[in-house]
Amino acid sequence: MLYQVSKPGRYSGGEWNSTAKNWETTPIRIVLAYPDTYEIGMSNLALPILYEIINSQPDALAERVYAPWVDMEAAMRLHNTPLFSLESRRPLKDFDVIGFSLGHELTYTNVLNMLDLAQISPLSSQRDNSYPLIIAGGSCALNPEPMAEFIDLFVIGEGEEVILELLESFRAYRGSKRELLRKAACLRGIYVPSLYQVNYKKDGTVTSFMPVAPEAKPTVERRVVTKLPPPVTRPVVPYIQVIHDRAAIEIQRGCSRGCRFCQAGIIYRPVRERPQEEIINAVGEIIKYCGYKEISLVSLSSGDYSNADQLITELSRQYHRDNLTLSLPSLRLDISSKLMDSLPLRRKINLTFAPEAGTERLRRIINKAIPEEVMLNTIAAAFNKGWNLKLYFMIGLPTETIEDIQGIIDLVHKISHLRGKPGGRQPQLRVSVSTLIPKPHTPYQWLGQEEKEQLLPKLELLKQGLRRARIGLSWRDPNASQLEACLSRGDRRLSKVIYYAWQLGCKFDAWHEHFNYHDWLVAFQENGVDPAFYAHRQRSLDELLPWEHINTGISSSFLKKEYERIWQDKETPDCRHGPCNACGLQHWQPSCQQKFKATATKPPTNN
Repeated sequence: MLYQVSKPGRYSGGEWNSTAKNWETTPIRIVLAYPDTYEIGMSNLALPILYEIINSQPDALAERVYAPWVDMEAAMRLHNTPLFSLESRRPLKDFDVIGFSLGHELTYTNVLNMLDLAQISPLSSQRDNSYPLIIAGGSCALNPEPMAEFIDLFVIGEGEEVILELLESFRAYRGSKRELLRKAACLRGIYVPSLYQVNYKKDGTVTSFMPVAPEAKPTVERRVVTKLPPPVTRPVVPYIQVIHDRAAIEIQRGCSRGCRFCQAGIIYRPVRERPQEEIINAVGEIIKYCGYKEISLVSLSSGDYSNADQLITELSRQYHRDNLTLSLPSLRLDISSKLMDSLPLRRKINLTFAPEAGTERLRRIINKAIPEEVMLNTIAAAFNKGWNLKLYFMIGLPTETIEDIQGIIDLVHKISHLRGKPGGRQPQLRVSVSTLIPKPHTPYQWLGQEEKEQLLPKLELLKQGLRRARIGLSWRDPNASQLEACLSRGDRRLSKVIYYAWQLGCKFDAWHEHFNYHDWLVAFQENGVDPAFYAHRQRSLDELLPWEHINTGISSSFLKKEYERIWQDKETPDCRHGPCNACGLQHWQPSCQQKFKATATKPPTNN
């Protein structure tokens, strides 16, 4: 079949550093599944960590599988070939556990398609003890309800510790899926949807989540690792080019900036930094064992890493002979001049910044209040080094006006002028615009998403305003953004919609050439569900939300306070450099407890 498909390296396996343990002598067999193409899945940071942890257990093996592209799927169905793993090429149905990483809602139909290709029913109610246990984790698992009919259990939060606890449960109860699920539900961070009953009001909102087994907890707490595990220094090296074709080291996890639209800033709190010495040693090992010449220092806000400029300077000094290139994704526009100067000049760098909004008023409302002068100074310094830039903006933000959209155009024009005179060799400048998707567990979770009719005039204004400056503009399809809003904020009734859409042929919904909005609308209509109920409806602060039973550690009172500050035009300072904001983690983390106590003893201020 590989001669008949594009990019056969997606399916060949045998990559450098891949682990192929003895199938016959290893009793517990797990396949880690990413519901998108190989190129995207191989750039995921979570799967290599779990791959290494599981394979370090003497009685367990971990292999990998990714969503086959449409040509490979057609060949597999033609030849009746079940979906197989890369390491041993065993059919997925021969494994004990299939673990999906859910990082994007528009991959949900791919999960169903992969199970069907594996000759496994997507519906958990139709799978008996002879089928593998289907589990899922990732950021989307923080609202597991839309996928509740397909997944046996969800891992809520960080998986480095709980995966070992799950292995213990599996060793003890692998003969009975029912007993295994009940025992697993006792573990912190494990949600078993079949052990809960959801009740609804006549208006469609949720009335209650009722545990139907003594092991099921009323609320499921997010798992958080206190100390980051050692970085993966022998990751699998792909044979083909992938999206992020470089090595990556997570230098810190979590972000305390508090951007109100950002779900990651909530669900990965608190901030935990990796020691500088550990990072420097890991870079050396990656160069030795993988041969990469470019390494990405990854975090939600890489410039916030303590003494980041010293780290980069030391890495550049130690590995100068290796011709090492460093990249720092997720930089803020208020990074220090010392950090900017420390970035190596050896190769042209592509920097990505996210101003998000075009006016200081709107940036203050989303709690990302970076003064325009500071942004322009940072960008001027980047252009002076010859670096290319990509800027990310959002539309559909609360209190947004046409003046704010014009503010994006004006800001981009000012930035464009910093590139120098036309005619010479100018750094590239690209602009990307997306629609706000109010995500669960954020202060925006009660907001309604703007409808397409409101968004299109704003997009048209942006296209006209930036076309005159000959600046490349890309934007997200508003229909795809609406679907993402539905799936991210939906309840258990959306499982039927997802299943019906998949039956109609929906898959690779995040790929514009395969996204079929019409078929999704048919799926909603046939199941009596209005997408506007989930995407565009404003929620009251006392409504029981579909993800209310998932406890991230961030209190509802903090989120409501942040929601009120939207309309009050107030900022919330970064607690990393100031007083504790009492987000709720002070009850979970020792470092937060200490800061909370110190703040509580101070006399109140006027503001």
